[in-house]
Amino acid sequence: MKETMVVVKRGNYIESTHAGSIAVVDRHGNLLYGLGDISRMTFTRSALKPVQAIPVLQSGAAERFLMTDKEIAICCGSHNGEEQHTQLVNSMLFRIGLQEDHLQCGAHPPYNQSHYLEMVRKQLEPSAIHNNCSGKHTGMLALAVHLESDIATYHHLEHPVQRKVVEALVELSEFPQDQMLTGIDGCGVPNFGIPIDKLALVFAKLANPDNVQPYSLRQAIKRLTHAMVQYPEMISGNNDFCTELIRVGSGKVIAKGGAEGVYCMGLVERGIGVAIKVEDGNWRSATPVAVEVLKQLGELTPQEEQALQSFHMPVIANRKGETVGIIEPIFQLKPRNTNSRH
Repeated sequence: MKETMVVVKRGNYIESTHAGSIAVVDRHGNLLYGLGDISRMTFTRSALKPVQAIPVLQSGAAERFLMTDKEIAICCGSHNGEEQHTQLVNSMLFRIGLQEDHLQCGAHPPYNQSHYLEMVRKQLEPSAIHNNCSGKHTGMLALAVHLESDIATYHHLEHPVQRKVVEALVELSEFPQDQMLTGIDGCGVPNFGIPIDKLALVFAKLANPDNVQPYSLRQAIKRLTHAMVQYPEMISGNNDFCTELIRVGSGKVIAKGGAEGVYCMGLVERGIGVAIKVEDGNWRSATPVAVEVLKQLGELTPQEEQALQSFHMPVIANRKGETVGIIEPIFQLKPRNTNSRH
């Protein structure tokens, strides 16, 4: 059953609670720690983006279109629509020989408020390039062109691009496709639901792919995770959690969140994967849980913990900016039997 992970306090009183589940596994699939229902079928949402980027590398499309590590990183990211993000996506599209109109992700305002307000002042309408998923979609378009497949339907489940994504997910999760949940994500591409512990296994293998087969998949993962660590600002954006967590971790943590309270991490030096699902989908509790997991696993130095304090225990402020409460993780990870695969 799900367990309470976070309390929201106003003054000294608990006003709200957030329950959920956590799985911590090694790259062999052994369950190290668990909380709640780790077998819960959970849509991966944007935590899937590193997996969705793998075929771009494995197929040779990234090499063909001379993709830099920064461009590979934005294929894995949910960017904030900052100028550094939109310029990079436009550059990728130009090199592929396509235009923004080919993106099937739809439009939404930039997450970066200052950039959005600047667009409002200039009376500019948000477009698909500002969608947080435009990097991922551009990578998928590159793969579609490389495979000589239809670029207008690259977002369809039966398209070769999406079939290659499924192949990578099946290999890394060790979960059969016919048992996965299948739905459509907010950006229009297929998304898949797997058990929480299997999602953790995916990130354990992303963190340490040494036993992953075939060789082309292993090499694709190594370059992908290197790109995420080298360019964390492409994973979300300045002052955002994914970017700051990877940056503070200095290469020992890869991380990617998703909608509805999904957050995943891979601990590079230990080959451990973490998957978190907040039951009510509220994002405000996902970041405190993620930092607390790293703390309980002994992954953070005091300096790193301090650097992530605003995400670990976010304060609640009133309209005058005065602190009136706090969001606080209260769970304790529970060791599980590591002698056999879960």
